[in-house]
This record gives sequence, structure tokens and C-alpha cells, in this order.
Amino acid sequence: MSDFERVRLSNILCRVMLLCALPLVAGAQFKPADPAAGSATPPTFSVKVNLVRLLVSAHDATGAPVTTLNQDDFEVRDSGVEQKIAVFERKTSLPLSVAVLIDTSGSTQIDLHYEVDSVLRFIPMLLNAGNSQDAFSLFSFNWRTSMDLDFTRSLKRAEKALRGLHGEGGTSLYDAIYLASDSLAGREGRHVMVVVTDGGDTTSYKKFGDALQAAQQADVVLYPIVVVPISNDAGRNIGGEHALATLASSTGGRIFYPEGFERVDEALADILQELRTQYLLGFYPQGTAAQPKSYHAVTVKTRAEKAKLSTRSGYYEP
Repeated sequence: MSDFERVRLSNILCRVMLLCALPLVAGAQFKPADPAAGSATPPTFSVKVNLVRLLVSAHDATGAPVTTLNQDDFEVRDSGVEQKIAVFERKTSLPLSVAVLIDTSGSTQIDLHYEVDSVLRFIPMLLNAGNSQDAFSLFSFNWRTSMDLDFTRSLKRAEKALRGLHGEGGTSLYDAIYLASDSLAGREGRHVMVVVTDGGDTTSYKKFGDALQAAQQADVVLYPIVVVPISNDAGRNIGGEHALATLASSTGGRIFYPEGFERVDEALADILQELRTQYLLGFYPQGTAAQPKSYHAVTVKTRAEKAKLSTRSGYYEP
């Protein structure tokens, strides 16, 4: 075979491979050129817009979950533009990936066993009452952040990891949220983060904005459990508590203030109940500017009386 024939054969193979690959473009549709327009008209492609998912919790005036709302009871706006709800689930059963973050800074050393025991009671409740694909991971943070256990369903492995924790050093809370968000980002289903801590950040490299953006980009619902060491405001990290409250509200979660580490169980039980009664709303953005990595503010309202909603405040364009 001559060099010319080899080159010609190579060009033919490349064209065949390209044509075979076109249907693999996710959500893409191929529109052939109009014969009447001549061979110079290039082909055009249209790619389906990504579905935006919102996990919504509804509560009445007493804090009890409201589980009877219908799709027509919700109104969703993206950057002020009303959207058509394309996906609706009541009490969604999408699998849960729950990252549990445990504060092991020096101030928690005396009461750390309460945190550990509460988490070990929480894990079986999480795994035994939901989707068979539900899983959890464990992170600990003091002056540094460690992933102690990647996503699993093994209580035995969790106990081994948790019993080995000890308190020391500062509090790298934002680093921990940033790292845990990254681990959740690519997982199927719902992404949840539970943070058990006694105060604000003191030693992180990452800032508050970094942690918030990472959580929102990973579609995380964040639940801080802030165990207040003392009731006197003069000895508390009020700024840190406000930052955690903002992280919770911006991601669709809520913050808990148990009175002592021995009351963490109650907060974890409330979180689990909320996860089992969430609504799932999904929409394809219409009428808003699509710019890569731009932030879209989202609001969700309900036409039902006496129902207060919680959901994330927005999302980032892919």
C-alpha cells in the first residue's frame, strides 16, 4: 500500500469514528444541513439544559413536617423568572449520601465521647429506614481535616474510626466543609452534610465564601449541630455561630443548638425525620442568562397556608 493510500484510509477511518461518536454527546440532537442551502452550511447542535434539583423541607408553626403539599402548591423562580416544575416527588426516596463531620478540636476533648456515641446511634437509624443505597462518610477536623471513612454502609468500620478520635488543636471548620463537599459532588442522589461542633472556625486555609460556594456547587444540604459550651454570650463564638446559620439556610438545611453534647441525639433524630419527608422539585431553567459558573438566585414559595419552606438559595451554572 502506498503512502497516499494509507493517508486516504486514515482520513476515512477518522470520519467514521467522528460520526459514530456524535450520538454519545449527552442530550445532544443533530440537525443536518438543509440541502437547499448548499454544502457550505455547517451542521448545528442543540444541547438540553441541565435539570436543576431543589430539595425542599416544609414545616408548620410548631416545627412539625408538612407532607401533604402537591406540585401546584409550589412556585419556583430562577433569578426572578417563574419556572415550570418538571419533576416533583413527595417524600423523595432518592439515595442519601451523608457526610458526618466531627469537631475534634481541643475544646471538645472532654465531651468527645458524647459526639461519638450519638453518631454511632444515628448511623443504624440512617441505614435501616431508607433507600438500600444510602451511605455515610466520616470526617474529623481540628487544626487539620481528615477523611476517616469513605462512603460505606459498615457500622463496624464506623465504630473503629470513631473510637480512634481524640481532641487537640484548633478548628478548621471551613476546610472540612470544603473537602467534604468535594467528596459529595459526584455521588448519585441527595447530598447531606451534618457538622457537630462547639464553635466557629479558627485555623482554616479556606474562607467562609469558599466553603459556601463548594457546598452550593456540590448541591449539599448542610445541618450544623452547635453544642454551646456555655450560655454566656461573652464566652461564645457568636460570629462563628452566625456563619454556620448562614451556611445552613443558604443550602436548605437548618441549625440546631442542643443544650450539651448529651442532647446531640435529639438533633440527629430531627435531621433524619426531615430527610425522610423532603420534597424534590426539578426544573429546566428558562428565560435566564446561561453563563458558565455564574450564580443563579432561586426562591421557592408555597400557596399553602401555615407552611414554612427551606431550600437552597441558588445554584451555579455548570
